[in-house]
Amino acid sequence: MIEEATIKELKTGFRGELITPQDAGYEQARKVYNAMIDKHPGLIARCEDVADVIQAVNYARENNLLVAIRGGGHNGAGLGICDEGIVIDLSHMNGIRVDPEEETVRVEGGCTWGLVDHATHAFGLAVPSGIISTTGVGGLTLGGGIGHLTRKYGLTVDNLLEADMVLSDGSFVKVSEVENEDLFWAIRGGGGNFGVVTSFLFRLNPADIDYAGPMLWEMDQAREVMQWYRDFILRAPEVINGFFAFLTVPPVAPFPEAYHNKKMCGVVWCYVGELARAEEVLRPIREHLPMPAIDFVGSIPHPALQSMFDPLYPPGHQWYWKADFVKELSDEAIEQHIRHGAALPTPLSSMHLYPINGAAHRLDKDETAWSYRDANWAMVVVGVDPDPANKEKITNWARDYFDALHPFSAGGAYINFMMEEGEERIRATYRDNYERLVRIKYKYDPHNLFRVNQNIKPTSKV
Repeated sequence: MIEEATIKELKTGFRGELITPQDAGYEQARKVYNAMIDKHPGLIARCEDVADVIQAVNYARENNLLVAIRGGGHNGAGLGICDEGIVIDLSHMNGIRVDPEEETVRVEGGCTWGLVDHATHAFGLAVPSGIISTTGVGGLTLGGGIGHLTRKYGLTVDNLLEADMVLSDGSFVKVSEVENEDLFWAIRGGGGNFGVVTSFLFRLNPADIDYAGPMLWEMDQAREVMQWYRDFILRAPEVINGFFAFLTVPPVAPFPEAYHNKKMCGVVWCYVGELARAEEVLRPIREHLPMPAIDFVGSIPHPALQSMFDPLYPPGHQWYWKADFVKELSDEAIEQHIRHGAALPTPLSSMHLYPINGAAHRLDKDETAWSYRDANWAMVVVGVDPDPANKEKITNWARDYFDALHPFSAGGAYINFMMEEGEERIRATYRDNYERLVRIKYKYDPHNLFRVNQNIKPTSKV
């Protein structure tokens, strides 16, 4: 238990809210996106500004407390929460400032991507991010950041220009290509290991009205669709993004009633370019693939595309994640995908293959901490259901799917798609970049204060 006297000391000069297990709002405040995570921190420090963050970090270090950093709270493994220690909650730090002349946006560490998309869309601009708008900016960015704009504009970290951080000793620093360059390199894919990012400065890119949406096919067409998609997306123009999925059709409009609750395969396309050329650019898709049973591809505002899946995945579901990077999608791997994709255990469970080629390949594997610049897809298998009684069912399915496909993988995985899987998987994810990350971790967080993450343990011996 955290001593009450020390909490009273922290309250002095702390502008935000300090929430303890005795407070009425504690149960709600400790919840994270994944309801499979059920942890009870001793204190939640809901910060209002950088001064609060500095105070909370100093308090945690001086009292030898376990520390979790929460931005949006979406992390699949629940790494924005901890048992008994302190949660430094940034959710009230959600200021955004767009500079349309410089085409940049300054985003505070507690923002979600929906807030950013709203602010930048007014100028016809966007930052490459994920596919669910309630996702936190901080966690997604520090892990790399993949989504609808990856092939055109690269990873989220490829569009990061600088960041403000509070380090483990309570100091405040700016990191960029010209200030604390080693730390800037590390946070572009190295996760939350190195400090608390209080704000990000991103480059903005043109993205106003997309030509986008899902095409869905019957499961007996999955092999043909998947084989064609495999070859097409590797050579497609960078203005086209499309992730492959196995899914169950939601029993809601606008999906035709005949397909409600039916397991299908699909591709969610996103064309970012001149709308007048959209049909021409997407013509090879419609000419060479079987006619889809459902085709919702059309003009859509970028924020609407980014939030399309929000209603299906509100906070509070049970989630179990497994992931891998993939270089090649062989016919044998496709057979295993179809076998397990046809056995989706619950209506919200899914498998996605996100392309990470195109613009994401322009950087070398050692230019940022994100190592897999030579991979072509990030695969994620997610068992999802609102009912805790189905926890074992969705977990076993995801593990079986992963075990069948892992032999065809590149080795590591996107850390934002990983549960807590141990040091070996973390090393596999960073490959040759791992030892450099260890050295940087030792320089900036030698006592591993920030360890509730996909942890890179500090040592001076590498």
